[in-house]
Amino acid sequence: LILEDSHGQRRNPRLAGLVTGREPNDKQPFLVIFFKSKEVRFRSTRSAHGQKGRHSNRSKAQRSSQDALRAAEAAADNLRFSKEGCNKHELYVSFRDLGWQDWIIAPEGYAAYYCEGECAFPLNSYMNATNHAIVQTLVHFINPETVPKPCCAPTQLHGISVLYFDDSSNVILKKYRNMVVRACGCH
Repeated sequence: LILEDSHGQRRNPRLAGLVTGREPNDKQPFLVIFFKSKEVRFRSTRSAHGQKGRHSNRSKAQRSSQDALRAAEAAADNLRFSKEGCNKHELYVSFRDLGWQDWIIAPEGYAAYYCEGECAFPLNSYMNATNHAIVQTLVHFINPETVPKPCCAPTQLHGISVLYFDDSSNVILKKYRNMVVRACGCH
């Protein structure tokens, strides 16, 4: 497996979260998942020749892939402080504000909610991401000009019951599906 960034630089697939193990076929991973962790364990190459030899043994590719890992960690830290991840937010829909009070009897409105937030690499477990979104995020991380980040969207919706007048002034009770956001995720 060869991983290259948008500038043609080869990157270590493990630093991007990809596993390239040589296990039997029934033990091969099929999904890449990233978890937020305060501690990043990274072990550099050691040399028996002391401090001077240590740096000379590290290849340019190792240093650049380490730099890419540090950049991803910094991006995750910036995301934590600047932009909120994909999440459900409050939204109350008033039928009066929409001008529908003349034909909707009840309810007067409802809590609809909406989804908003960043879906950035690496996707955290609480972002409820699809497999497609995980792969799309990785592709975006490697080459942002090729494909956009995944979008924050509803993953679970529920219905509401509405009592209203139809065109013949009959009172109708109807359940409308997919009106209330219950959960959000990256898609």
